[in-house]
Amino acid sequence: MFSFTVAAVVFGVVFLAELPDKTALAGLMLGTRYRASYVFCGVAAAFVVHVGLAIAAGSVLTLLPHRWVQGVVGVLFLAGAAMLLFQKDDEEEDVPEPADQSFWKVAGTGFTLILVAEFGDLTQIMTANLAARYDDPVAVGLGAVLALWAVAGLGIFGGRLLMKRVPLALITKIAAAVMVVLAVFSLYEAITG
Repeated sequence: MFSFTVAAVVFGVVFLAELPDKTALAGLMLGTRYRASYVFCGVAAAFVVHVGLAIAAGSVLTLLPHRWVQGVVGVLFLAGAAMLLFQKDDEEEDVPEPADQSFWKVAGTGFTLILVAEFGDLTQIMTANLAARYDDPVAVGLGAVLALWAVAGLGIFGGRLLMKRVPLALITKIAAAVMVVLAVFSLYEAITG
């Protein structure tokens, strides 16, 4: 059964974790060079693929004993929080330039960039963890896709404005704190469950 609560929780967690990620910056760079709607279509399609893979991985985790899954999920959430807090901000993304401004060239560039850059990324791992935790693949998938699309849209259409108003360090700390809370709940369930 679909849970709007699960979708909302997943949206919030993934949105906060993805905001300080390089994807928003890559989207901003592509959005300033090419037609924003074309870039968004390619990036959005890549995120659907990523979430689909994460949901499949999370569904496999649900086949394991519940206590084990909660323990693994808790540890992975703690690792994700540590990754957010200790990541280096000086990474530069090489963005390939399409030869022309056609829809397929620009969307293909956005799709390829995100598909490669985000494979095995923190939010993909988090989505798999959330799919295992909540056992509601549709709600988790929808929440994660909408969050990733929202961040991509902000990066492509309004990244400069957001970064002027909200410090990236604050966003990173909030996302890490949310992940620590989720880790504590998961580990508590693993121990008491």
